Amino acid sequence: MDPRPISRFPVPELTAVPEDIRGRMLEVQAKAGFIPNVFLALAHRPDECRAFFAYHDALMLRESPMLGKTEREMIVVATSAKNDCLYCVVAHGAILRIYSKNPRLADQVAVNPKKAEVTPAQAAMLDFAIKMCVDSGRVDEADFERLRSHGFTEDDIWDIGAITAFFGMSNRLANMASLLPNDEFYLMGRVPRAAKAPAQ
Repeated sequence: MDPRPISRFPVPELTAVPEDIRGRMLEVQAKAGFIPNVFLALAHRPDECRAFFAYHDALMLRESPMLGKTEREMIVVATSAKNDCLYCVVAHGAILRIYSKNPRLADQVAVNPKKAEVTPAQAAMLDFAIKMCVDSGRVDEADFERLRSHGFTEDDIWDIGAITAFFGMSNRLANMASLLPNDEFYLMGRVPRAAKAPAQ
């Protein structure tokens, strides 16, 4: 267990968190077995916490044929690594391992997406996301054309850019707060769950 506080800002007791936010935390805890530290760290600013997760859900729960949950998490991991965000790389790396069912993929995407086990379409998506992350002023029509050539729609391209931009904000908040990842994230998705024994 990391002995450091999860945030340099105040972290409210769960009983002091507004009921709607606490309810969501408890739903996540029931599913995952723990409350991700980002919920606790943002809960001291309830209005911002609600807005943050509303936009998060609008971007991350929306699916298209080209942008499933795996692709969306790949964008988060690749761009969060460029922003040196420990929390988001570790937390979303865990989610990416689970969605992709590939225990290697998150580390590859975080360290060097060009060497990762991805499809040509995913590689184009990550190139665009990284350019948006580090050099958005130079995004041009050629970048859009490359994505279109792989089958991405205008809505998909918006989503890639919006996820990159949203997590750019998230990365900076997490870095400012020195937000620590939950210990549980580090092992999630790395070892397949043991198969259930057949019924007797």
